Amino acid sequence: MKISTIIIAILLVGAGFYLGNNSKEYSENPDNNLQRVLLKGEVDNSTDASGEAEEDKSDYTAEEEGFSDIAAAFSNQEEATIALFDRSAPSVVFITTSTYQQDRWSMNVFEIPKGSGTGFLWDADGHIVTNYHVIQGGNRVTVTLADQTSYEASVVGVEPNKDLAVLRIITPGRKIKPLPAGRSNDLRVGQSVFAIGNPFGLDQSLTTGIISALGREIDAENGRKIMDVIQTDAAINPGNSGGPLLDSSGRVIGVNTAIYSPSGASAGIGFSIPIDVVRFVVPDLIKYGEVRRPVIGIELVSQQSHNSKGSMIMDVAPNSPASKAGLRGVQRGSTGMFIPGDLIIQIDNYKIESNNDLILALENFKIGDEIILKVRRKEGVKQVELKLASNIRN
Repeated sequence: MKISTIIIAILLVGAGFYLGNNSKEYSENPDNNLQRVLLKGEVDNSTDASGEAEEDKSDYTAEEEGFSDIAAAFSNQEEATIALFDRSAPSVVFITTSTYQQDRWSMNVFEIPKGSGTGFLWDADGHIVTNYHVIQGGNRVTVTLADQTSYEASVVGVEPNKDLAVLRIITPGRKIKPLPAGRSNDLRVGQSVFAIGNPFGLDQSLTTGIISALGREIDAENGRKIMDVIQTDAAINPGNSGGPLLDSSGRVIGVNTAIYSPSGASAGIGFSIPIDVVRFVVPDLIKYGEVRRPVIGIELVSQQSHNSKGSMIMDVAPNSPASKAGLRGVQRGSTGMFIPGDLIIQIDNYKIESNNDLILALENFKIGDEIILKVRRKEGVKQVELKLASNIRN
């Protein structure tokens, strides 16, 4: 009797120890216990605190959560930008130039890369507008369209004073679409702009920004000033030169020409030649191969050679408007001393303080316009009238 009592006690202690360990395991690892229970099939559905079955969300889709078609859920502004790029990019081209170099030992001639840039289709005849500095010094120009087809281009005309050039490609049996040209005389600081180009040779790149300033002044490759330039914060990098600056309607409002950066990379300030200047230059380049500007018929004294504010006449061309109006250039007196030429100080309402002022003032007139000049001579200020002629002699 005593032995059996002892055996029963031992069994009870063992059972209690076993149950205690299981209880501790459940409290410390409830997930493990739940997995074990579920595997045994003892529980069919988990429940929440209210005792109601919790809905299984393992089969939820993005559509049920309201995230369907995330890639297509663009804002109106994004959709407009995408549409602008899709519409405009096919009219933007990649330009590469090369030059010929002769090996000094073998005397063989090799073609070597010269530079690259961007351009855009101006009309359906295959004329392309770009920067003069993009093609400067190149013997051969190749134009690559958006579909990667390439054509050898001819140089129709250049205008270094405005850093502009016109090329042409012949595309038999192929219809090409030019970009529409806008206006730049009514631009506003803060309006959105878009630049398409080939920065660092990466074709068909789009950058966006705003017009950050108007009326800027930059130097052309030949040192002449380009006035009323558009300043933008849209990234313009090497390779963007010659590409279009577009407004939100996809119209060209400028030709990207320069960046302001000590390192050569975009630093948030880029410059574009206004489209109104392009409209003035390009038709002449297409028709004549050069810009036919109105001229007075004079040669000017360099600005460093006299200290007066104005533009001094060095020489007067025979049978020119200046000659017919009685303007005088620098002369040598009877004693051998030089007599200063007429100093032009005003053309119509444009004040002239330098040679550059004179050149820029004449851009506001057309061949055949009659203008009034104010010139200073030793004896005082004289007013003369003359009719502007063409810079091209027939």
